[in-house]
Amino acid sequence: MDTHCLTTDELPDLVIEKLGHSDIASPLSESNRHFVEDHEKILLYSHSKDLKACQSSDKKFPMLEKAGSRQKIFFDGGKINCGIVTCGGLCPGLNDVIRTIVLSLTWQYSVKKVFGFRYGYAGLSSSAPKEPLVLTPETVDEIHLKGGDILSLSRGQQDSNDIVSNLEKRKISLLFVVGGDGTLRGASEIVKAIKKKNLRIGVIGVPKTIDNDICAVEQSFGFSTAIEASRSAICGAHEEAKGAWNGVGLVKLMGRDSGFIAAYATLANSDVNFCFIPEVPLVLKGENGFLRSLEKRMDRKHHALIVVAEGAGQDLIQKDRCQERDASGNILHKDIGGFLKKEITEYFKKKKKPLVLKYIDPSYIIRSIPANSQDSAFCLMLGQNAVHAGMSGRTNMVIGYWNQYFVHIPISLAILKKKKVDPNGHLWQTVLETTGQA
Repeated sequence: MDTHCLTTDELPDLVIEKLGHSDIASPLSESNRHFVEDHEKILLYSHSKDLKACQSSDKKFPMLEKAGSRQKIFFDGGKINCGIVTCGGLCPGLNDVIRTIVLSLTWQYSVKKVFGFRYGYAGLSSSAPKEPLVLTPETVDEIHLKGGDILSLSRGQQDSNDIVSNLEKRKISLLFVVGGDGTLRGASEIVKAIKKKNLRIGVIGVPKTIDNDICAVEQSFGFSTAIEASRSAICGAHEEAKGAWNGVGLVKLMGRDSGFIAAYATLANSDVNFCFIPEVPLVLKGENGFLRSLEKRMDRKHHALIVVAEGAGQDLIQKDRCQERDASGNILHKDIGGFLKKEITEYFKKKKKPLVLKYIDPSYIIRSIPANSQDSAFCLMLGQNAVHAGMSGRTNMVIGYWNQYFVHIPISLAILKKKKVDPNGHLWQTVLETTGQA
């Protein structure tokens, strides 16, 4: 992520909250491992331009707390129960994260009981659709080999006071929340309700967004798998396009507000001729518009391959201001793929030129598959570091990956804004060089 979008003036306090003093010797001491000291920090900014801006304003360099096991912990594992909840939509790696958290809590910290709350925050409410699962090493033994989510998910918030009452009822001392920015906003509200009751319950977030759009998180799990899985759809669309005279392959990929998947999938499949993302306006008509550019391409090569993110070009099809939203408050986007298919077909019909267009939307297939090897390893490290943070008494934070390190990120920073592709940045310029589009 380009840190240009995070100015020092808008940054929240980067100090990580703690439930109290950690004075219990870690059970991991026997392994003679390297423990992370609390003073170990990672620079938020790594570009010289950003560092000079801090120097010129006489502000300290913003730094994030380094993640990892601590020599002294806050909770005695044998005396506490923990909970896990997953929210939002499916994403490759969910089961890997759940499994790692359960195994780390059980094997490394001897936690008494781990509850898996079903169907998102609804499962944490007093009117939960199902009782939570009791998660053991046996329960999670092979779930990392499967797609989906053993706990199932849901969207939408619940009453935070009701959730905290339920946590009290089940004697939960530590809650792990796996989800995107909407889920993390809900976690922040839960923390506020916990403070009102003056309880010592920790809340640790694990960022989950296949779109890779969480602020100050370099990469989120599932993203690598999504790029890899998109290749078969894009390759198939390419072959369909080449297999017909004036053939067009059109692939719609995930990316509600941020175009990282479409951009990286384009780089991973350099046959793509046009890539459209939410951050860059989609111009259809005119001599320099997409339709005319596509026509020139077809006259020259007689086949074309197009990748579009789901959130691209919404201004062309969302004319009304009263936009529908899902249970999480996200704007429900119209089908840009279907819209482009119609516009392209009508344009070539008016030009009386032949066209064979195949439209492919693999989104829900990609979301539900098992994680690839890179994401599986990444999920394991996220889960382990989340457990270390929670057991050390930290709360109101997210485990993230930043500048090649796992770090502790305040939830307030993670939900500050959406991470987006910079239209003037290196990533998008590389996409333009690869596709050759204007």
